[in-house]
Amino acid sequence: MRRRRFISGLGAVAGAGLVSARGGTAWAAPRPLGEAREWQAVPAPAAAPAAQLRAVAASGPGLAWAVGEEGRSGSIRGKALALVWDGTAWQRTSPGFNGYLASVAAASDGAAWAVGADTSGTAHLLAWDGRAWQETDYPGRGTAETTLAAVTTGPRGHVWVSGRNSDGSVLLHGHRGKWTWLEAPPAATTTPPYGIHRSLCGDIWVYDTALVARWDGAAWTVLPSPGGIRAGFTGLLPVARDDIWLTGYDYGIGGPPGKPPGVRLLHGDGASWEHVKAPFGVGMLSGIVGDAQGRPDRIAGWDFWDQTRAHYLRWDGTAWVSERGPVATTPVVMNTLAKVPGSDGYWAVGTTSSSPSETARPRIER
Repeated sequence: MRRRRFISGLGAVAGAGLVSARGGTAWAAPRPLGEAREWQAVPAPAAAPAAQLRAVAASGPGLAWAVGEEGRSGSIRGKALALVWDGTAWQRTSPGFNGYLASVAAASDGAAWAVGADTSGTAHLLAWDGRAWQETDYPGRGTAETTLAAVTTGPRGHVWVSGRNSDGSVLLHGHRGKWTWLEAPPAATTTPPYGIHRSLCGDIWVYDTALVARWDGAAWTVLPSPGGIRAGFTGLLPVARDDIWLTGYDYGIGGPPGKPPGVRLLHGDGASWEHVKAPFGVGMLSGIVGDAQGRPDRIAGWDFWDQTRAHYLRWDGTAWVSERGPVATTPVVMNTLAKVPGSDGYWAVGTTSSSPSETARPRIER
């Protein structure tokens, strides 16, 4: 499972624009690198208590998806939650099972994929058919040894899913209805990598607390472990094979119950990792995106000392600087963000509580 969760479970944690052809509000032309933006809250459909959105993806300004869970009771899972943006508003859709959805990815042609698991632990791979989510068959479907953690897409209908099967493979590839588990990386891993990213050059990256590996279409390259004490990683951006960013958190050694995590931001050259000081230090960084050229762009974050607004980071060309979301009357915990293709826009999603409590509801900003 991905480590981006309610914070307590971890620790045990655009304004006016052009009108689109579909009648919704579209974003203006892309801005130059490093230009500041004003984030806005966007209404989310009603959801059962203890709800959160864990992932978001967009095909363009008029079509996007967000997924997560609702109705959770402590460690007991509730129901998978899925929303779709139609260019005007977010609407509920039905994944069709109890459990959660952890990841969603979109393609420019309007296709989308989501992965999660039901309350029995059985993995689910869903495809968007233009109106609803449909179950997809794949090798190992329904078996206890198969886990699906995250999904990403590429051009011409290619899809990759990080997970793990009974043979130790951690990457599932799909194209035109055919699904194949690729060979396992040389580094031993007993858990599924909970993160995945496709770089502009076509490399597929998988990562977790102990493994960062790159599949170039023919072979694996395993990078040094990013390490950390009770650490988790929430996002990866490979600008190039020797220019890689990792976001996350680290609880460190000891501490009282309820101790918040520390922000973790790493920059790698493919051979080692360097810690980079972020504009705030207590909380977590929960996702990173690049711009249309693959350069560093935005990071979403949760600031422990200022919880009523999201703390985004913006790359100004030389360093990461603060950028704040709107002030809310509830806590704001953004779990991730996504760039909207063909625009200067973003979607960021999360929840209104740092624990799976009755007050937790979906939170959406752009």
